[in-house]
Amino acid sequence: MRTALTVMQVLTALGVIASVLLQSGRSAGISGAIAGGAETFFGKKKGMDSLLQKATAVSAISFLLLTLFLSII
Repeated sequence: MRTALTVMQVLTALGVIASVLLQSGRSAGISGAIAGGAETFFGKKKGMDSLLQKATAVSAISFLLLTLFLSII
């Protein structure tokens, strides 16, 4: 059982890493200033950002709970 929980924890950690890296940055610097006009013209994809934020939150909470449960065992 401990091995299965450890595997789930590793997969959850990879999910947290992937969802954080896929999110768009808050301050994109110079590239954001250049691409900012294109975003206002074409519209920014808010649906993907909110989905990634929810996925990050769910992954982080499950990672926390798995870590606590494994430390108790």
